[in-house]
Amino acid sequence: MENQHGISGTGAAAPAHKVWFITGTSRGFGRVWADAALKRGDKVAATARRLESIANLKEKYGDNVLTLELDVTRPEQVKAAVAQAHAHFGRLDIVLNNAGYSLVGTIEEASADDVKAMYATNIFGAMAVIQAALPLLRKQGGGHILGTSSNLGHVTLPVIGYYCSSKWAFEAIHESLALEVKQFGINVTIIEPGAYATEFGSQESLKFAPGMDIYENFKTQFFGNLRSMERGDPNATAEAIFKVVDAENPPLRINLGSNNLPWVRTAYAERMASWEEWDAVSAAAQGTPK
Repeated sequence: MENQHGISGTGAAAPAHKVWFITGTSRGFGRVWADAALKRGDKVAATARRLESIANLKEKYGDNVLTLELDVTRPEQVKAAVAQAHAHFGRLDIVLNNAGYSLVGTIEEASADDVKAMYATNIFGAMAVIQAALPLLRKQGGGHILGTSSNLGHVTLPVIGYYCSSKWAFEAIHESLALEVKQFGINVTIIEPGAYATEFGSQESLKFAPGMDIYENFKTQFFGNLRSMERGDPNATAEAIFKVVDAENPPLRINLGSNNLPWVRTAYAERMASWEEWDAVSAAAQGTPK
């Protein structure tokens, strides 16, 4: 696996314990990774929109966990939560942006308001966390920013195209971020899960745009195909995340699951073939050098 420094390997052993700040820990990957980090002896600032949804973490892990109510679409609340977590534990080693949801609807069906609301969480919420954390990470001399993207940050599906677009934007933001903050000793890793048996498909993680009759049959077929997809065990992902955060030179990107790479490899091969086929036309569009 190639890392941000262009070399391979999983690096040095982890310190005695790490301190995490994780958004979206009420369910799904956020809950799995928060629970796994606490089980291995790390400390976690776990956040969720409803504090009662993560109260059992406090009951189970005591002082090793700080539970915070956080709506990532409220920048001032984000800034306060990150500062509180840093002050409480004395440092933040890992800042993990995990909060997000999917908008279900074709490109024609979804409204601008629906898309803006999704971006408020998936993109602007992540931005708020990053911008709140960076001054603290710089001051302490380093850290690791992780973001939960998706294999849909490289490929797309119909019916959830706007969700895919948020992940493409998420990827670009984190890739640029990695180049900008490397000078401060801050690492960035984009986590790209495939299909997993999490609560991400629940009503709380999905918002449906009003439907149009002309797409009804298409969407019925699409959802039928989705239901037949092989889904991974989310609990099997924690060890991969630990290898990333414990690595001396962590990767910029890591797939989770065995089906991502073949799909992405095929998609990029098709893109390369198309670009090559049209290269003469593209080159001619350069015009006369000036």
